[in-house]
Amino acid sequence: MSTWQLLLEGIRWRWVFLTSLGALLLIQAIPVGRTNPPVESDVGAPAPVAAILRRACYDCHSNETVWSAPQSYVAPASWLVIRDVRQGRRELNFSRWASYDGRRLARKVKEIQDQVNRGSMPPRLYLLAHPEARLSDADRAALVAWASGLKVASASQP
Repeated sequence: MSTWQLLLEGIRWRWVFLTSLGALLLIQAIPVGRTNPPVESDVGAPAPVAAILRRACYDCHSNETVWSAPQSYVAPASWLVIRDVRQGRRELNFSRWASYDGRRLARKVKEIQDQVNRGSMPPRLYLLAHPEARLSDADRAALVAWASGLKVASASQP
């Protein structure tokens, strides 16, 4: 490669780097909604189970999300965090537990049991940023036992 080609290649990489850095800085100005709506109700679980739920579930499945830095504040990662929290709250929101009717609550209780037993909750990507949310075998057993013991009015209905 000639000197001119090396110089042009260096300029090209510098331009790509500076343009990428500028774009990354610019997207930080895009407003995002990190909100915690009011808590309507609580799940009312026994203290040990409530502690597990708060540690491993509440960031995505309640209106008590702890928006931790940097992933919650630096775009584009913050966009993914906000999307995941919105989706988690839509699927199951412990802050709205009392608002679920019997059928929906029965379905949610079954999903809690299934997902905890399968190990699909908390998600692996979440655990990378929040290793304290990892569920031990004892945590899983406590959550499944709690969910199994819930008396849901229409649990026997399809």
